[in-house]
Amino acid sequence: MDLFNYSRRETSEVNIGATPMGGSSPIRIQSMTNTSTQDTDACVAQAKRIVDAGGEYVRLTTQGVKEAENLRNINAALRHDGYMAPLVADVHFNPKVADVAAEYAEKVRINPGNYVDAARTFKQLEYTDEEYACELQKIRDRFVPFLNICKENHTAIRIGVNHGSLSDRIMSRYGDTPEGMVESCMEFLRICVAEGFTDVVISIKASNTVVMVKTVRLLADIMEKEGMYFPLHLGVTEAGDGEDGRIKSALGIGALLADGLGDTIRVSLSEAPEAEIPVARKLVDYIVQRHEHPYIPGAVAPEFNYLSPARRKTTAVHNIDGDNLPVVVAARLDGNGEFDPQFKPDYVYIGRQEVQTTVDGMQHIVDADLWEGQANTWPAFKSDQLPFISGCNASLKFLFVTYMGLNDEVVACLKYHPEVVLVAQSNHPNRLGEHRALVHQLMNEGLKNPVVFFQHYAEEEAENLQIKAAADMGALIFDGFCDGIFLFNQGSLDPVITDTTAFGILQAGRIRTSKTEYISCPGCGRTLYDLESTIARIKAATSHLKGLKIGIMGCIVNGPGEMADADYGYVGAGRGKISLYKKKECIEKNIPEEEAVEKLIELIKANGDYTEK
Repeated sequence: MDLFNYSRRETSEVNIGATPMGGSSPIRIQSMTNTSTQDTDACVAQAKRIVDAGGEYVRLTTQGVKEAENLRNINAALRHDGYMAPLVADVHFNPKVADVAAEYAEKVRINPGNYVDAARTFKQLEYTDEEYACELQKIRDRFVPFLNICKENHTAIRIGVNHGSLSDRIMSRYGDTPEGMVESCMEFLRICVAEGFTDVVISIKASNTVVMVKTVRLLADIMEKEGMYFPLHLGVTEAGDGEDGRIKSALGIGALLADGLGDTIRVSLSEAPEAEIPVARKLVDYIVQRHEHPYIPGAVAPEFNYLSPARRKTTAVHNIDGDNLPVVVAARLDGNGEFDPQFKPDYVYIGRQEVQTTVDGMQHIVDADLWEGQANTWPAFKSDQLPFISGCNASLKFLFVTYMGLNDEVVACLKYHPEVVLVAQSNHPNRLGEHRALVHQLMNEGLKNPVVFFQHYAEEEAENLQIKAAADMGALIFDGFCDGIFLFNQGSLDPVITDTTAFGILQAGRIRTSKTEYISCPGCGRTLYDLESTIARIKAATSHLKGLKIGIMGCIVNGPGEMADADYGYVGAGRGKISLYKKKECIEKNIPEEEAVEKLIELIKANGDYTEK
């Protein structure tokens, strides 16, 4: 794979109804209904809205045989009205349901974590190699008959691994690791290959973007080593709603798409399913426009490990380096001194403005020819001002530079001036490729100057800025290169929105926390309470609790597993009933929905994690 030049990974074509995936097909967009699959009219109406919005596949939860059988009616009603998008049955816990669904859906998703293995209980199990082989034989004995049904009905399958529902068997042998997630998938894939079944799509998802990206990278590598080229379905589970959901999804999915990985995506928002489609479409369109871009002549640094990257080692310059939290640089070129107190940037670039025009006490960056040693102010140099760097006695200096501008003169300057922080710029169609090439060149030269990534846009809508900026920063964060982010938007958006987007990107990448984090699922036919209104109520009561992680889950499929990364969990336990968790431990079961939010707040308070606004 070329880290610097965009091209899509070559995959085999999978037949899914009349809408193939992989091969020469475009990257497909999909969503999932959140209505009861026994309610034909509701499912048909929602599926139509998904397709009308641009969705190419529609997934429906099929928790029982009755739901699987009703897919026949849903499918027939949609075809009667001229809607030909393939339907995908989503199956957990009961392989018999998958057998039935394969007769009526164009694709069936199974979860290796609960297809044959018992539901996850977080128990440590001990297996001899012989016993483990017997468990794999059980999978084969149950899985092969299902594949035969799929062959007879020309039904595709998705092997969909979720971080939150790995089996106790996999967890016991591999731990809660990307390697365990990949092996959970490969056990089933190897059976497909042995049986000559090729209409297979793969997904490995997590709410933790770092885990998600690392695991998909690893899966693609292992599949290639084993001669497998199955297409990939990408998604960040429980991404949430609003700004958080868009940024987290664009960061994780965008980082993989930018490396050519991914043949279909689902942006999982805790909103109406059709609201996911425009976000997914914007993300895909933004990435694929890089196709056939001008070549970037980058050279990979020998110490860089794509499959398991570490934070790049840099020299500390004040509070900027690899051992500090990444900084946020904001722009206020018009002298506007308004900032959100919760998302106050570390540095403010004011260019040629007077320092007094912005908020006193903040760290300012001014053009170097205006710097006179003012308090809390630092000079910014352009590459044609290199001769003046040596004559400047500032203990912190910023140098704006592009990859193609990183010539021998600049490299020599940086070797003598470790106090210089680079502000990486790019106007290339594939700016990610150029930013990566710049950092790899620094590593190849043995330079340890910190790097702040300057990302320039001209957006009029917050959503567009969030999607593009997150997609451009994702791989840079996951590669361990981000010492800071400098978002600059020339559109009419309030600059405070640009600031919050920068902080949101760093939090979604798990490298700087500035607010409460919500791990909330998008809902499906298994959700038995009003998810959207519940999320709103929980946010209203807890959004000031910086650093706290709260899981809000519709059901138990991924609930306890994904919430193992959360401090507290709110999980649907039945119709109108909620269970509350502290980490992995269920504290109280079957609370009436109307009391559950207040009970959650009481639980947080009882553990000393709540402060009044």
